[in-house]
Amino acid sequence: GGFVGPVVDVDQGLYVMFTSGSTGVPKGVVVSHRNVVGLASDGCWGEGHGRVLFHSAHTFDAATYEVWVPWLNGGAVVVAPPGLLDAEVLGRVLVEGEVSAMFLTTGLFRVLVAEAPWVFRGLRELWTGGEVVAPDVMERVLEFCPGLRLEHVYGPTETTTFAVSHRVRVPFDYEGVVPIGGPMGGMRLYVLDEGLGLVPRGVEGELYIGGVGVAWGYVGRAGLTAERFVADPFVGVGERMYRTGDVVRWNVRGEMEFVGRVDEQVKLRGFRVEPGEVESALVRCSGVAQAVVVVREDRPGDRRLVGYVVPEVGEVLDEGVVREFVRGVLPEFLVPAVCVVLSELPLNRNGKVDRGALPVPRVRVEEGRGPRDAREELLCGLFAEVLGVSEVGIDDNFFDLGGHSIMSIQIAARARAAGVLIAPRDIFSHPTVATLTPHIQEAVAAPQEASPSRRPLLELNGEELAELESWGSRHDKDSDGTAPPAV
Repeated sequence: GGFVGPVVDVDQGLYVMFTSGSTGVPKGVVVSHRNVVGLASDGCWGEGHGRVLFHSAHTFDAATYEVWVPWLNGGAVVVAPPGLLDAEVLGRVLVEGEVSAMFLTTGLFRVLVAEAPWVFRGLRELWTGGEVVAPDVMERVLEFCPGLRLEHVYGPTETTTFAVSHRVRVPFDYEGVVPIGGPMGGMRLYVLDEGLGLVPRGVEGELYIGGVGVAWGYVGRAGLTAERFVADPFVGVGERMYRTGDVVRWNVRGEMEFVGRVDEQVKLRGFRVEPGEVESALVRCSGVAQAVVVVREDRPGDRRLVGYVVPEVGEVLDEGVVREFVRGVLPEFLVPAVCVVLSELPLNRNGKVDRGALPVPRVRVEEGRGPRDAREELLCGLFAEVLGVSEVGIDDNFFDLGGHSIMSIQIAARARAAGVLIAPRDIFSHPTVATLTPHIQEAVAAPQEASPSRRPLLELNGEELAELESWGSRHDKDSDGTAPPAV
């Protein structure tokens, strides 16, 4: 007899993907074969997604789209080279790989559009989502890439990557926010009040999602599953819907607009962040008595996770030590960019923490060596500009000053415009100007021009899954955890 492969039921779990949890325990979302096939069967993909760029980590649910949508529709997966996708690398990959479609989280989309919107000219479709995006960013990319089809997309991991989408209109006539749109194929959207009643158009309510993409639930968390995955009263018996915790409304065009969160959960650089999970890690650090975590945006477009800690009586806390402790127990994207030590937390009249009264964090730059030549002076200036501080010395650590992966992409793009070539991964390996300067190259080509390939791209088919899994394990060790990690 010939080879007989394993029999797989469509409702068996295909993967478990973990997201941030408010109690400090991550939640493992069980996604089935049926869920993924439902996503890939949406009629929206068409020929535009025949060659999709795979640059997300396996642990980020965008990878579900990047791998299974092209594979299950007879297309090709184009694997990006290692490292973060700065403008120069992305432009080369898109051209050489003849990529027709890709997804970017809002944070990375915003940075690449600001620095080099022309890199997307060869794409047919660009999908972006994860956080609120300013309309002028979308308008800018469409001005530089008039043939591009831009899709604003929304979807929790619990509904299998994407559930709501909106094709951005041309000409660009939006006066307010750009909608997240309407339901994707096989999905149902409900905007409900506290009594699970449908609210009229224009009224805010909580978004519940039903349909083929709704996952099993949380592995080993029956109570939490019952709380978030509830019976769908609008369809047949046995159907469930997922309670997203997001506040939305239908606009006058019948398009869904995102408003905010019901709870304290936030999105940061495309990742879902439960401040309670970070607070739980902070209070486990020796000497910390209390902790509060918030996302601040003290400069437009620069959203940072900030931790405020109160020491135990008689203890003296070092902000750097606290951050290093959190880095040892949580993924990089959950590590606060800054930890602020306070003698006590501000309280409101009800005795609760007054988050609005928490002070603006001040980045401390130690007095040290200044730049010794023109190259170090350029890099010190770029570090200070992107970090939002008055000056940076050559021995100041980029990440200790609040830097992260998206900022490293900004520095690389601005350095290139000034005539020097730095890869974002170089900043991770050499986070001070003194250690980074020996690794920069001068007299680079213009960013619009694709440079010769440094590594051949891979096209994968279903029989090459082993190669893909091997590649993924290498990536997981290299990734810094931010969204979307490049591979």
